[in-house]
Amino acid sequence: MGLMRLFPTVLVSLGLWGCGQSSGPSVNTPAQPAAPASAAASKVEVGLVMKTLTNPFFVEMEKGARRAEKELGVNLTVKTAAQETSIEQQIQLVEDLIAARVNAIVIAPGDSQRLIPSLKKAADAGIKIVNIDNRLDPQGLQQAGMQAVPFVGVDNEAGAYKAGKYLGEGITQPTQAAILEGIRSADNARQRTQGAQRGLLENKHIKVVASETANWKIDEAYEVTKLMFGKYPNIKLLFAANDVMAIGAIKYLTERGNAAVKVVGYDALSEAITEIRAGKMAATIDQQAAEQGYQGVALAQKLVRLEPVAPVTTIDTRLITASTAP
Repeated sequence: MGLMRLFPTVLVSLGLWGCGQSSGPSVNTPAQPAAPASAAASKVEVGLVMKTLTNPFFVEMEKGARRAEKELGVNLTVKTAAQETSIEQQIQLVEDLIAARVNAIVIAPGDSQRLIPSLKKAADAGIKIVNIDNRLDPQGLQQAGMQAVPFVGVDNEAGAYKAGKYLGEGITQPTQAAILEGIRSADNARQRTQGAQRGLLENKHIKVVASETANWKIDEAYEVTKLMFGKYPNIKLLFAANDVMAIGAIKYLTERGNAAVKVVGYDALSEAITEIRAGKMAATIDQQAAEQGYQGVALAQKLVRLEPVAPVTTIDTRLITASTAP
């Protein structure tokens, strides 16, 4: 049975859990010129480009964006690639939105650099850009001649640090740890790896013996975990940079009867919460995907109306364990 059956496509249409209300972030950027009457009075057309809907995290992100569409009165068009590694498809989706002449694009890029040229083309066409989830490379934006793009997301390094720190609690003997990384060209993947390493290595008894990418994928995580434990069978701590990879790792460990490994994921998917309640996963990090989607659309509307926005809107992360799981 394929691992992807853990996430049947029906979840895409049904969703996973409800979204809370948002009060919106405060902003303090300098005021910009008043919007033309046509831009201020007409309904704002926003395109949301996400990585995929095979990962329930992005289902939640769309829910938040749809809530913003309803509450703020914008027209929202949602575009998603087939997989989180489908960067060329994401580029084409941006091109499609340029052709559709939307007012703004909100994007969760699969790669921090490769989407920049197409986004520059959109900006040159007068389309406002908002970056959510995975941050575009600031140096790459500058080299492309683009102005800074407002970003909505979490402090991934700090969130993963919480996970690494939690993994190391109570360890008083030499212990091996491993990390399942996301796509290495993505800024959020790099930040999560760095944060987890920092948290783990604060405990002098822990040694990180393996850190390998599984590209955010469940099946790939299963195979990479198999290889890591083949080489280092005494690994006792495992951080996965998203819950999908954590569940892939747990699938392998369960088949091997290895219940002694402490696994922590990232995203607080409902499937991860189920694994935490079952005692198979120790914790996960909630980065409030729905709120990221909501705030991304809200900022897009403000940009189109030439209202001031904050350069960075930071969403809180929360460590979810068996004692705090909803």
